[in-house]
Amino acid sequence: MVTNLANAVLAILGGIGGAMLLFWILNKFVETLGHRWEERVKPWVFAGPAILAIGVYLIYPAVITVQLSFANASSTAYVGLANYKDLLTSPDFLGVLFNNLLWILIVPAATVALGLGVAVLADRLRPRGEKTAKTAIFLPMAISMVGAATIWRSVYEYQPEGESQTGLLNAILGLFHSGPFFWYSIDTMHFNSLLLMVILIWTQVGYAMVLLSAAIKGTPEETIEAGRVDGASERRIFFRIIVPQIKGTLITVFITVLIGVMKVFDIVYITTNGAFNTDVIGRRFYNELFTDGNAGYAATIVVLLMLAITPVLIYQVRHFKAEEAGR
Repeated sequence: MVTNLANAVLAILGGIGGAMLLFWILNKFVETLGHRWEERVKPWVFAGPAILAIGVYLIYPAVITVQLSFANASSTAYVGLANYKDLLTSPDFLGVLFNNLLWILIVPAATVALGLGVAVLADRLRPRGEKTAKTAIFLPMAISMVGAATIWRSVYEYQPEGESQTGLLNAILGLFHSGPFFWYSIDTMHFNSLLLMVILIWTQVGYAMVLLSAAIKGTPEETIEAGRVDGASERRIFFRIIVPQIKGTLITVFITVLIGVMKVFDIVYITTNGAFNTDVIGRRFYNELFTDGNAGYAATIVVLLMLAITPVLIYQVRHFKAEEAGR
């Protein structure tokens, strides 16, 4: 324990100290080039390590992944578009894509709506009550997805009929002489996927609440007072005055949650491991690469995921630029 702690401290100090030493040496070197070349070279010298790190740790792996998506399972021969054809014509994989689509449609919208509702209601409490409520709701954000999935297993847990139920839902139903149900196996209308989505929403509502609460508090009071003077109801003031002014924050929170949803893995892996028609792209990639040993399919899934996320990232960048230009 002490050794691990010491290693962690040394790693942090070494990383920060190493970076400071590197930039100090580069700065001293650039200063020896003369004023004219110093002005030209210095921005690239300071941005260079970051650009190099992006190239090595982001762009290079992405290029290799695209390359492997055209190779066979062992990456020993190219197979053209066979991996894409196999996956995109597989009913099983199309089911996985549909599950991801459900997550994308439901989780970000529900998270933003609940976060906004909680932010509005919490802001109406007294200062002490507001802090307590926000702390309690934000707390799940500090829990890992694995931890959150484990906690919710105690809610969805199932024991065979006749045995004592340790899951909260089945215990409650038992009071009314109903159940028990193996919740993870109920895939009618993708009910089991909805139960898993609840876990992710539970962890993300606090994040949405904090940002949206700050945005609401930043709404100019004079615009709200002007609405009240004109006789507008509180509901009309909220939807016609406050919401338009926090639109930028709403979009940012929505996109951030959306990107996280597209990469969801932990919750499904811990709870059902993709069984009962609950599989998603992230877990399918893991299964193809580490269980089935099919690097071609795994790389193809990653490329498809990158293609799906790219338009979202482009929209987010444009949104940030538009907001900056509007300030």
